[in-house]
Amino acid sequence: MLRKIIETLLNDALEEREDLFLIDFSMGADNAISVIIDGDEGITVDDCVFISRAIENNIDREEHDFSLEVASGGASAPLVHERQYKKHIGRDLEIRTKQEQVSGQLTEATDTYITLQWKAREPKPIGKGKVTVQKEAKIAYQDIVEAKVMIKF
Repeated sequence: MLRKIIETLLNDALEEREDLFLIDFSMGADNAISVIIDGDEGITVDDCVFISRAIENNIDREEHDFSLEVASGGASAPLVHERQYKKHIGRDLEIRTKQEQVSGQLTEATDTYITLQWKAREPKPIGKGKVTVQKEAKIAYQDIVEAKVMIKF
C-alpha cells in the first residue's frame, strides 16, 4: 500500500520536473525508501529536496512509519538510463558489452545507440612499426552491460 502511494507521488513529482528522471527506487521491509535520481543538467541539493518534499509532505507520518533517502547516482555510478549519455558527450566512457570492453570518448548519443571514438596503435600496413589510427564504434543501448564515466584527476 505505502509503496503504491510513494510510486504515485514520485511519478507526479517527476512529471512536474521533466528535467529530472528516476534511476532507481527501492523500498526495504522496514519501509526504508531509497530514491536515486538524475537530471539532464545534473542534480543539485535543491532537486533532491524537491523530490523528498514531494513524497514526505504528502504521507501521513501517523499512519506510516518510514525513512526516506533521495540522492543522485554519483560520479562513479554506472550509467543506466539513455538520458544520462547525452549529458556526458565529450567525456571518456568505459563500456562493457557481452562481447568486449571498449574505452573512448563519447561523441554521439541517439535514441538507440552511442558512438565512441578512441585512438589505437596498430601495425603499419607495409613495413615494421606501428601507426596511430582513429577508431570508432557504434554501440546499441541494448548491447551495453555496463557503462561508466572515466574520471580523470
